Parts: sequence; structure tokens; C-alpha cells
Amino acid sequence: QVQLVESGGGLVQAGGSLRLSCAASGRIGSTYAMGWFRQAPGKERELVVAISWSGTRLYYADSVKGRFTISRDNAKNTVYLQMSSLIPEDTAVYYCNTIAYYGTAWYPQQDSWGQGTKVIVSS
Repeated sequence: QVQLVESGGGLVQAGGSLRLSCAASGRIGSTYAMGWFRQAPGKERELVVAISWSGTRLYYADSVKGRFTISRDNAKNTVYLQMSSLIPEDTAVYYCNTIAYYGTAWYPQQDSWGQGTKVIVSS
């Protein structure tokens, strides 16, 4: 079983920045891609950024390109999400999960999600 613990969320004014962390532990395997997802109130959970094990393959949703940066420290089994120029539309609960690429998209691999970390961007 894999444990995923997200942290770093909070309340920030529009234009501000936050850095989220995701610590993974348990039966996570030797190599794995990771993604950050978010779920805004009343909306489906969506993938916003992804990073391969090596860090050479990246994905950014159009809505966050140029503002969010994903990185990872494999020695610590930790993935980071640096969020800048935040806008109210970024308000959501952010989750991480291991992911795999099938066909034309990334898909979450763990059925059990962490508690997420809430980000609120005020206008």
C-alpha cells in the first residue's frame, strides 16, 4: 500500500505564491511518475502537472503553464509544486498520486488518495 501526504496549502492573495509538497511512502516501487491533481468545489478532479521518474518528461495543463513548476527529489520520495501568480481559479484541494501514461493521457495509479491540501486564492 502507498501512502501519500500532501502539505503546504493555505490562503494566499491573488498574485501570490505557494509551494506544495507530496511525500510518498510504502509499496511505491522503484520508479514512478507523479502527478498533482486538483479538485475545485463542484468540479471533477483534474490533473494539472506531471513529472516522470527522471524528471525529463513533464506535463502542464494549459491553465497553469508558465505559473506552476513541478519538481521532485527521488532520494526523499517527495514531489513539489511551486505555484506562482496564483489566481482565484486555482482555488481547490490539491492531491498527488503516482501516475502512468496510457494512450494519450496520464492516469492515477493509487485507488487510495491522500487527504489533500487546500489552496484558497483570494481576489
